[in-house]
Amino acid sequence: MALTRSHMLSTSLLQAAPAAAPAPSALIMRDPPRGVDLRPEAPGLDDASGPAARRTRIWEFSVNLHCSIVGTCLTTAELRHIVDKVRVGAAAIASDHDLHMSGVMLASHRESGAKFLQKALDRRHRAAIARFAKARDAAAVLALWEEALRQGDIPGAYWAALTHPEATEDVIKRVFGDVHMLSHLVGAANRADIRRLRQLEEDNAALAAKLQRQQRQLHDGFAARDETIRRLNAMLARRAAERSEEAAAQPDDAATVDRLIRDLDRRLARETARRERSEQRVRDFAAQARAHEAERESHAVALQELEVAERHLAALARRNGGDDALDLAGLTVLYVGGRAHQVPLLKGLVERAGAGFLHHDGASSTAVRCCPA
Repeated sequence: MALTRSHMLSTSLLQAAPAAAPAPSALIMRDPPRGVDLRPEAPGLDDASGPAARRTRIWEFSVNLHCSIVGTCLTTAELRHIVDKVRVGAAAIASDHDLHMSGVMLASHRESGAKFLQKALDRRHRAAIARFAKARDAAAVLALWEEALRQGDIPGAYWAALTHPEATEDVIKRVFGDVHMLSHLVGAANRADIRRLRQLEEDNAALAAKLQRQQRQLHDGFAARDETIRRLNAMLARRAAERSEEAAAQPDDAATVDRLIRDLDRRLARETARRERSEQRVRDFAAQARAHEAERESHAVALQELEVAERHLAALARRNGGDDALDLAGLTVLYVGGRAHQVPLLKGLVERAGAGFLHHDGASSTAVRCCPA
């Protein structure tokens, strides 16, 4: 913050400070003109020690102090705003030096602009004025001024010290002399910083212009994009309308398309029915296959049973008699069908049991016959 104030101070004081300090008598506060109201305009900022104690107004100073006050305690932007209020349009085209000279001229005329300067200075340096208001004598004012010099807080302390009710001629000469010499010291020591500051200001202006151009380009780009979208939507709408008109103007083509669609629908229905019939045949074949498998399994069980019966008959045929021999008591046994090689075994078994044996092959129509021995 101190560096910024040094830059401002160096720029303003190099323009505002005279080549040599004016004579001491020129710095003494002049008597206020007739009719000037000596009551404070900002009671909150003035010292309240007594009816005669009030801060000095800028138009009550000698013109020799106006240059340093305007150049030290106000920024160029603030001064330009004040001058523009008093002289409409003049500040917009004035150079910094011309602007400074206009501010110095306004400081001497209460009704022509000095009141604006007074209010702007009091508003900008309110904190410094409140800090200096605690001083009750000239020594306390100088002590606060020296502290401000050490801290580099020059603009606000300068205005607060000059306008303090206890600021004597010696205080004003001391404060003005410090600021006058400080302008030379700062100018000699910070020329490189001043050049750098000006370069930064130029760069900042260039960047601001570039940003403005880019924002304008973005705005133009968005506008062009929206216009392109609008044109494309209009083209799509026209194309859809043209297609509708073409379809209405060519009914034959529409009828051909309808016939083609109907033919395709019929073919699709036929193919669907054919597929359904094929699926039904597949289901029927699957059912038949399952039935055949069940029948085959049944035949396999029957064959197993026959094999067991044959083994049992063979075992009975090999027996010559015994306690468990069968006794059929003259009955006649009819054997229908069966296997040819089983007939002799059954015949021998039945006859040993005391019965007659008859066989029929189950296929021919011939009468039942008795099997030969």
